Amino acid sequence: MQTIRYELLDAADGKVALITFDEPDSSVNTMCRQWQADLGEATARVVADRAQLKGVVLASAKTSFFAGADLKATMRLTPADAPTAFGEIERMKKHFRTLETLGIPVVSCLNGAALGGGWEVALFGHYRIAVDNPRIQFGLPEVTLGLMPGATGSTKMTRLLGLMGAQPYLLEGQLFNPREALELQLVHELVATPEQLLPAALARIATHPHSVQPWDDKNHRMPGGTPANPKVAGALSVAPAMLKKTTRGRYPAPEAILATMVEGALVDYDTALRIESRYLARLMTGPVARNMINTFFFDMNAIKSGQSRPGNAPRYKPQKVGILGAGMMGAGIAWAQASRGIATVLKDVTQEKADAGKAYSAKLSQARVDKGRMEAAAQQALLDRIKATADAADLAGCDLVIEAVFENRELKAKVTQEAEPQLAEGGFFASNTSTLPISGLAQASSRPAKFVGIHFFSPVDKMKLVEIIRGKATDDETVARAFDYVQTLGKVPIVVNDSRGFYTSRTFGTYVMEGAALLGEGVPAALIENAAMQAGMPVGPLAVLDETALTLSVHVLDQTRADYAAEGRTYLATPGELLVERMVKELKRPGRAGGGGFYDYPAGGRKHLWPQLSSLFGRPADTSSALSVQEIQDRLLYRQAVETARCLAEGVLTSVHDANIGSIFGIGFPAWTGGAMQFIYGTGVEAFLARADELAQRFGTGFALDAAVRDAIARFQPRY
Repeated sequence: MQTIRYELLDAADGKVALITFDEPDSSVNTMCRQWQADLGEATARVVADRAQLKGVVLASAKTSFFAGADLKATMRLTPADAPTAFGEIERMKKHFRTLETLGIPVVSCLNGAALGGGWEVALFGHYRIAVDNPRIQFGLPEVTLGLMPGATGSTKMTRLLGLMGAQPYLLEGQLFNPREALELQLVHELVATPEQLLPAALARIATHPHSVQPWDDKNHRMPGGTPANPKVAGALSVAPAMLKKTTRGRYPAPEAILATMVEGALVDYDTALRIESRYLARLMTGPVARNMINTFFFDMNAIKSGQSRPGNAPRYKPQKVGILGAGMMGAGIAWAQASRGIATVLKDVTQEKADAGKAYSAKLSQARVDKGRMEAAAQQALLDRIKATADAADLAGCDLVIEAVFENRELKAKVTQEAEPQLAEGGFFASNTSTLPISGLAQASSRPAKFVGIHFFSPVDKMKLVEIIRGKATDDETVARAFDYVQTLGKVPIVVNDSRGFYTSRTFGTYVMEGAALLGEGVPAALIENAAMQAGMPVGPLAVLDETALTLSVHVLDQTRADYAAEGRTYLATPGELLVERMVKELKRPGRAGGGGFYDYPAGGRKHLWPQLSSLFGRPADTSSALSVQEIQDRLLYRQAVETARCLAEGVLTSVHDANIGSIFGIGFPAWTGGAMQFIYGTGVEAFLARADELAQRFGTGFALDAAVRDAIARFQPRY
């Protein structure tokens, strides 16, 4: 065996089989094909040695217990592989079942994390002992990758916790630490150190020579009752509708998990396992799981491991960071820094404004104190790290200064020149601009090589993504330091090259402007908004325009026209941009902050679409030319994917992982697609190109793909 070590330990009146998981050339144990084969051999050895065995111990030679499935193998599956996948799942479960029905105790020694398939491996032990370390995590997060716990996890957790009690751990992928597992009775004993696991396991075997799983005990009753219980049946009757409201029918995994739980609870244990296997085989060979695994596992790990970080400079953490502008963005950045132990200088033009920015951190931390999630002393320490000031001299000695003032070139240049001399030796300067090219802003800097874009998203305390923008003169060390700084804040950095709107703002603009264009073509506003959300976008394009202010879009349009004119060119506004400009300049609808835009906002009531939209932009009903919901959704999603591919071809983006993660966490591209580039690859490159060509022919150059873009799509396609 290559991934498992099998040993016989002496015990009173017999032997104990010690099965140690130790996958070679890997930092973790996985359910790779070799492990599955080795599990079969280890099981056969246990059966052969059964007469002399008093028990079995499961252990790990890694720092974690078990990591779960081999996801690279899953990425290679297609729907045609479902029968084969079903057979492999059933084979593995047969080994689990053999070991847990021998009548002797099987003890799982959990020295570290057991997630996904790893927790399922732990569950085939009758008795589970864990190291009492709050940083160790257990659980079944498969749903976050478009999968489900299908190696007995869904069935066992339902029987252990009940149909209602198991839902947070199966449908939401909620994790838990060893002490929480003990309270849930999913772990039976805690020890202080890994070295105490084996002695504790042997002691358990010595005192409990006969063991059966709860579901094999004829007296076992599922906590809370089965679906035959009227209370449970009542709760389950609305569960599918509630789930559909959340998934919008785009995520098959939660629906498969719920079906497995309910259907399995109505039958015997072994039949329930077969039901579970069928649902898992269907999911793991389907497109949504492939999309989500690609992005939320492989792409996210690529970013976390620093694949977008240039050079090999040592890891960096600034000790003192200045922020210029104490509005919503500046105040949010101050909170993010102070909560991670970074001394923060929050500067604005008046002390009053600076204090108001600091008050935002007081508000956020007080909410945590009120909920018992933060000690009052920790809150005070956090607030003490933020110095609110109107004096630029307080910035002296900052390792990094970030300007977060209004999107105006002259203002940004002024604050840059005022603050830059205060930087510590070797310090660098960053702009939080969301649209203005960094190379242009860096002209105000005396050291453009140490000038970089660090684009946070609002609200900063909730949004994970940060877009790092390399200007033409920005050096590798500065980009690397910005990358490290963002990771220090616990956020996810993507690195892009300079251009107007960078990646996220540029691509997000295509989404909202395509929505506005659809409205201008006579598509009902309600249809546009609902089609977008049914496709998986978090908010409709017209609602987003209202929230971000139509006036901001017009300001960006005016700035773009001026920049083009300065270069001797003429900017041709898109139909969507012209409609938004008309909304602001002619119809006086500036957006939510200005009283109303595409929506009205009655005091004390719910917002609703502005009634005059239909008379202003509607068209007489004509079923022959009316767009279907699918066509609207295609326009909204394809437009963003096309722009993403253009960014890749132009070098604004340099990797698919930055594109996918940036599109999901920055602009809300539907997670079921795996991101804007994975949407292309998941659709199939040929099918995507054909559909984009069709859309370009019908709806304009926004969907056009030139040779360079087509080449980039093919060149960057991931292989597994």
